[in-house]
Amino acid sequence: MTDDPFLAAAIEEAVAGRDEGGIPIGSVLVIDGEIVGRGHNRRVQESSVVLHAEMDCLERAGRRPAADYRRAVLYSTLSPCDMCSGAVLLYGIPHVVVGENRTFQGPEEHLRSRGVDVAVADDARCVELMTAFIATHPDLWHEDIGE
Repeated sequence: MTDDPFLAAAIEEAVAGRDEGGIPIGSVLVIDGEIVGRGHNRRVQESSVVLHAEMDCLERAGRRPAADYRRAVLYSTLSPCDMCSGAVLLYGIPHVVVGENRTFQGPEEHLRSRGVDVAVADDARCVELMTAFIATHPDLWHEDIGE
């Protein structure tokens, strides 16, 4: 477990998503040591096909100049999927901190091969959130990851 306040903020978002009846994945965007965007998976709540936590976070951060993204760190409680990893590459976000990648691992090696620094915290809180959710809502989970 980590004491990283930004990962803790992403976990708060994940818990909020779970408490809304959604999938417990959270994300924050940090620029120059300040959270500029927060989000959580809202696919269920908004009946959306694209509102994964990272996408919701980027949306809520608002329009930003490219230079902002090049100084950013994207935190996510779960390893970003192909779609969210594509957004990282599109906007040139150089650092991604992953809460856990045991329950799902996105294309982390592809991100690394493209120059993104991907750090995996292997945080027990993140693992527990996803493990409990997958055990109680397997169909919804498989829908979320496109299976």
